[in-house]
Amino acid sequence: MSEYELISDYKHNKKYKESFNELAKKVFELDFKEWYGRGCWNDNYVCYSYVDGEKVVANASINKMNVILNGKEYKAIQIGTVMTHPDYRNQGLAAKLMDYIVKKYEQECDFIYLFANDTVLDFYPKFGFERMQESRFSLRTSDWKEKISKKVTLRKLDINKQADFELMRGFAISRAAISSVVGVKNNEHLLMFYFILAFQDSIYYNEEEDIIMIFEQEDNQLHIFDIISKNKVEIDTVLRCTTLDYIETIHFHFTPDFDNKKIYSEFIEENDDVLFVLPLLKDKPKHFLFPLTSHA
Repeated sequence: MSEYELISDYKHNKKYKESFNELAKKVFELDFKEWYGRGCWNDNYVCYSYVDGEKVVANASINKMNVILNGKEYKAIQIGTVMTHPDYRNQGLAAKLMDYIVKKYEQECDFIYLFANDTVLDFYPKFGFERMQESRFSLRTSDWKEKISKKVTLRKLDINKQADFELMRGFAISRAAISSVVGVKNNEHLLMFYFILAFQDSIYYNEEEDIIMIFEQEDNQLHIFDIISKNKVEIDTVLRCTTLDYIETIHFHFTPDFDNKKIYSEFIEENDDVLFVLPLLKDKPKHFLFPLTSHA
């Protein structure tokens, strides 16, 4: 392997930042430019990259955050944006970056975790990561329709309107963890990524309850991706924000923390994002799901 320079934490270096973005576009078809152009790249997102001259050719990033598990708060590192330029593969660059990050941070946090697709499931165990099985959660609305008498009006937010952008950013900064079972705090940079790049057309504000919801309807199925609030949100509040007349099932893309025994849970047998953790979480609940909007 040729000797490439290892660089890190270059969010203020325009040259490296743009080269990183070009690599992300090439490998993942992701364009980070609007995200960092609007000031969302903060100190909790740190890139570790190999450069060939001034060109970023391989990268692995860390996301510093706090994770809530069964009511306890842990200091965690999530690894993401692991990528290598096609012309520089098979040189062990990703492995060297992973090894460097694990050695640097494993004593500084309670655990390190990441999500991997099915093409690299054999890669991460080499560094001590163990696979964990998540669950999916859903609720049939038939048991609740008659209980919800008052509906609320939602306003669709537009990320391109400065007032809406500032509203979203304020919620991202001060949000409460969505669940005391499994929740995430201090991940403003990731939530803003989802606001800006993933769910632009699916963000709604409930002014009466002062919450932001990210959801999409698919026929008679409702997918709730996140509920952003400064306080704990109850199931009745969520259901008042939905058109239950047309919805049969609500799918939660996080671990619901509602006082409702009718929420159905089952292990996910096949998943595009497989969870790996180092070290293995011993105090985890039986059924859990990391919030989708916390995935790096």
